Amino acid sequence: MVRRSGGYRVVRLLTTVTETFGRVSMHGVREELLDAQAAAVGLPLYKVRIPFPCPNEVYERAMRRALAAAAEEGVRHMIFGDLFLEDVRRYREERLRPVGVEGVFPLWGRPTGELAREMIGSGLKARICCLDPRRLPRSLAGRPFDADLLAELPADADPCGERGEFHTFVWDGPGFRAPIPLRVGETVERDRFVFTDLVPDPSDAERRPRAERG
Repeated sequence: MVRRSGGYRVVRLLTTVTETFGRVSMHGVREELLDAQAAAVGLPLYKVRIPFPCPNEVYERAMRRALAAAAEEGVRHMIFGDLFLEDVRRYREERLRPVGVEGVFPLWGRPTGELAREMIGSGLKARICCLDPRRLPRSLAGRPFDADLLAELPADADPCGERGEFHTFVWDGPGFRAPIPLRVGETVERDRFVFTDLVPDPSDAERRPRAERG
């Protein structure tokens, strides 16, 4: 399936996976859920596998290979969800330039409180899978990303977690063929971050395909 967004023909997703654990790097989401998410939006997924620990030069080498391969297949743009961190945008653009790929930042400069409310209002369903306890209370780990959460965030926390306050896993929303059934597992603290394990759960009747929910 090919999608279009902002005039671009979207042909695939790309993310890093820590092969040591079989989880999305930094977020800690199980690879099985990552696969289910890609299937739910109907796009192929390219996984850049990295070790743990992963020195920056190893990460950059793996990404260079992935970007070069995409460029050879005719990819000329890569879309990011970055919002306002200039150093992050500059870093991405500098790494894309040598392979002839241009970064696209469709959400850049959007007021993040407004954007968070818009996403929630659109029907997006997500849970916090990782948070920085130096920025947020540990009790928010595993919580749904919803209006109640926004109301409880500290005043200095970005509503979209742009400064690394938290990361989420989206299990349903616009463009999903069906919700991804999951349950909230154990919450642990590791490497100065708090992770909540989200576990695939096909028995979750509340999130069965929409056609079956009436």
